[in-house]
Amino acid sequence: MADHFQLRLVDSTMLAPTVRHMAFERADGQPLAFTPGQFLQIHFHYEDGTATKRSYSVGTVGDGSSPVQRIEIAVSYVEGGAATKLLGELPIGGEINASGPYGRFCLQANDANARYLLLATGTGVTPYRAMLPQIAELVKQGREVVLLYGARNETELLYGEEFEAFAQANPGFTFHGCLSRQPREVPRPNDRQGHVQNVLAELAPSAERDIAYLCGNPNMVDAAFTALKDFGLPVMHIRREKYVSSR
Repeated sequence: MADHFQLRLVDSTMLAPTVRHMAFERADGQPLAFTPGQFLQIHFHYEDGTATKRSYSVGTVGDGSSPVQRIEIAVSYVEGGAATKLLGELPIGGEINASGPYGRFCLQANDANARYLLLATGTGVTPYRAMLPQIAELVKQGREVVLLYGARNETELLYGEEFEAFAQANPGFTFHGCLSRQPREVPRPNDRQGHVQNVLAELAPSAERDIAYLCGNPNMVDAAFTALKDFGLPVMHIRREKYVSSR
C-alpha cells in the first residue's frame, strides 16, 4: 500500500547536461520498501496554489528485495517546468512531499522466458538500474538479459558506465548504447547507431523466447511495441511505461 512521507535531499549531481541524479532519505528515518521498477510521486503546488504531482522511478541499487535508506531518482530538465524549478532549487537538507511506491513495471517471478529485452530512452533507464541485483540472479540461472538504451549522444547515456561495468561482471547481460545522432569519439564494440526500436531486428525477437520491457519516450515505446508485435510477441509479453514531460 502506498505511503505518504517527506523526503530530505542528501546528495545531488548532474548526470548529463539536462539530467540531475538526486538522492533522498525519508525525513522520518524509515527505510523505503519498494520493488525494482516502481515509482514515487512528488507532490507540490503551482504558483497559483493548484496541487499537482510528478512521478519518478526509484533508481536505487539495493539487494533487489530489502527496503533501502537511500532513495535515488533521475530528474530531467523541462524548460519552464514547475517540478524542474522545485527540484533544481532544492538545497541539500531541503524537504519535499512524496508518496509511493506505485506501479507494476517489475520483473515477474513466474516468468518462464529465456531472455528479457529491456528498452529505454532518457530517464526511462532508471528502473532498470534498480533491477540490476535481480538481473544478476537471472543470469546466474542461465537467463539472458539485453538492455538497449537510446540517447542522442554519449553524454546522455545516463548510468552508462555502470551498465558497462555490470555487463563485464555478469556474462549473460548485454548492454547496447544506441546513439541516434552522434557516435562516441572512441566507439565501443556493443555501441549501435540509430534508435533502439531499429536495433531490435538484430536481436531477432521471438514469442517463444522473449519478454520485453519498454520505458521512456512515448514515441519509442509505441514504435517498439508495434515492432515487437510484428515479430510475433504477444501483448502480454510486452510491458510498457511511458515518460511524459509535464510543465
